[in-house]
Amino acid sequence: MTWQTKCRIEQPLYWLRVERRRAMVAIMTSAKANGISIEYETYGDPASPPVLLIMGLGAQMTLWDPEFCQAIADRGFYVIRFDNRDIGLSTWFDEAGTYDLSDIIAGTVTPAYSLADMAADAAGLLDALDIPSAHIVGASMGGMIAQTFAIKHPAKTRTLTSIMSTTGNLDVGQASPEALGALLGPPPATRDEAIERGVQTSKIIGSPGYPFDEARIRKRAASDFDRAFHPAGMQRQVAAIVSQPDRTMDLKSVQSPTLVIHGADDPLVGLSGGQATADAVPDAELYVVPGMGHDLPLALHEEIVDVLVKNFARA
Repeated sequence: MTWQTKCRIEQPLYWLRVERRRAMVAIMTSAKANGISIEYETYGDPASPPVLLIMGLGAQMTLWDPEFCQAIADRGFYVIRFDNRDIGLSTWFDEAGTYDLSDIIAGTVTPAYSLADMAADAAGLLDALDIPSAHIVGASMGGMIAQTFAIKHPAKTRTLTSIMSTTGNLDVGQASPEALGALLGPPPATRDEAIERGVQTSKIIGSPGYPFDEARIRKRAASDFDRAFHPAGMQRQVAAIVSQPDRTMDLKSVQSPTLVIHGADDPLVGLSGGQATADAVPDAELYVVPGMGHDLPLALHEEIVDVLVKNFARA
């Protein structure tokens, strides 16, 4: 049985919406941080050590499965997931205009913002929540933001975990042509097209060693479209990725305990990207998952949470 209650808290910074499904309790709200509005959701006890989850390119915070968030919270942590700027229910930057993909790749456009700005959003969210520091976990582009966060905001970084990501060195972490085409193709024009694109992309970049749950992916793609469909934001996020210099040398300054998780069969960000990240950060640990592609299958949640918690303990 599921139920949902909604209430408004009369404070200037946020709406509070409480959802409960089975044993999971999530609190969704928004905060003003770094000059923008950031939609976020929390799991667990606010008195527990905080974990900040940063999602990847064009992805809403909903791509962090609630089961995954709850599994971390059940280990005694306060989990925060949020929509990056220009996606989901956080502030959109449509006044900056849209970019042609070829111009982005050629570097002939001035990005509306940088990955450093996106890391500052994450830091600002912690400030808004009165959290001095957190365990920082990022996936894909979120891993790039998490790395930048650890470089720019070391005092706020208890530990760093970079999942299926890379350093910005163009010689490592290359995508297969099929995976790159699936991610950067023309945006869908309708809800049905968005759902089909979500399913097809997941088939291409997902984990070949684990079952493909089409019904689950189709349901999430529909829900995400209904929640917020904003392909222009993804274009601007691509520009932020392309414009940031190689982080390899800066990563050598990271002192926080660092874990790098990467799928051995990732077609979108090749394993060499994860290996290069682990090589760049002093004393970083590399955890390679056979059969894992560019996603976090349900069957891997317990294993991934185990290694995350071990890294958290290094702090």
